[in-house]
Amino acid sequence: QSPSAKKHHPFALACVYTSNLVRTFTMSSPEDIQKKIDELEAEMARTQKNKATNYHLGTLKAKIAKLKSELVNGPGGKQAGTKNAERGFDVTKSGDTRIGLVGFPSVGKSTLLTTLTGTRSEAAAYEFTTLTCIPGTMKYKGARIQVLDLPGIIEGAADGRGRGRQVISTARTCNMILIVLDAAKPVTHKKIIEQELNNFGIRINQKPPNVKVVDKTQGGIGYQEMVPQTKGMNAEVARLVCKEYKVNSAEIILREDITVDQLIDVLEGNRAYIPVLYVFNKIDQLTIEELDILDQIPNYVPISSQHEWNLEELMEVIWEKCNMIRIYTKPKGQIPDYDEPVILHSERNPTIEQFCNRLHRNLINEFSHAFVWGKSAKHQPQRCGKDHVLEDEDIVQICKKV
Repeated sequence: QSPSAKKHHPFALACVYTSNLVRTFTMSSPEDIQKKIDELEAEMARTQKNKATNYHLGTLKAKIAKLKSELVNGPGGKQAGTKNAERGFDVTKSGDTRIGLVGFPSVGKSTLLTTLTGTRSEAAAYEFTTLTCIPGTMKYKGARIQVLDLPGIIEGAADGRGRGRQVISTARTCNMILIVLDAAKPVTHKKIIEQELNNFGIRINQKPPNVKVVDKTQGGIGYQEMVPQTKGMNAEVARLVCKEYKVNSAEIILREDITVDQLIDVLEGNRAYIPVLYVFNKIDQLTIEELDILDQIPNYVPISSQHEWNLEELMEVIWEKCNMIRIYTKPKGQIPDYDEPVILHSERNPTIEQFCNRLHRNLINEFSHAFVWGKSAKHQPQRCGKDHVLEDEDIVQICKKV
């Protein structure tokens, strides 16, 4: 056969097609992905920010977010779950609320855990004393709060350095994170930890954006604004970001003023919105003037875990940030039980039905009505159904069906 005939032979064409397929589906290594991210970030830094470049910047942000998701979760991003990401520490969730202590090595996390809970966590003068997760439980206002002493993280933790992914994976399961910082060290440490948590999909002291994305079978990208957008969002940017995420038909409804990054978070769908408190430890090493400077930082509490200074304020701020409320039970013909309240969370608008489920999962099936004393009752007592919303320190008496 002539060379041209060999070239167009069906078997030769099949080999070429197969080799192209293999080349296409070869998985990128973490180094290649990081290199792409660095190139895109450099391009973003070079690009001027104005109305003309708004669409281009939106596309770059979506590409970077997608690559970072792939770097953390393995090929396929959010769809792949956590194939390549290391699992968190296996710690059984107990108590009414879970709090994680996150920070650099040797900032006093273990001493703080021991002071708050009485659980002994080894503390020494060298770094990385704690190598696994140490749980402890403390009681405050009748609530049992689980505190996790996590190993110290270092810069690059979200990329897997120093078992950082395991630490941050466990932090994602907490109702609240305490970022413990050494008051005598630079405040730049705060920025580094914030960046590591942000890279792993934890949004600090933020609420989920009020954005609805409804999938459609056809019709392209629909875009509706309920409020004026002043942070760079418009129909064209939304379309470009959706194209990057292979969303071809959907209705996007914006009910608040958002940024492009917030739309990307909604499309990713795996972000954790967790309240964070900055705990500046070792304040016994500071002067009053230095403390006044620290006082300008929002969401912060200065303490000394070694000398047990200001721990009461720390406990009170944790209570407020976790939105916990106490509900007292009252058996018929007896006084209320003020020693063991049922703890619920106020941001979920707790109802009597949720209160019954906390006591026993089958109790709601036998529920007839309830008598409520307290702030949520219009008169004392008020007869209520299962949808009545409770408030802090209400007293509830459950009446079963006869």
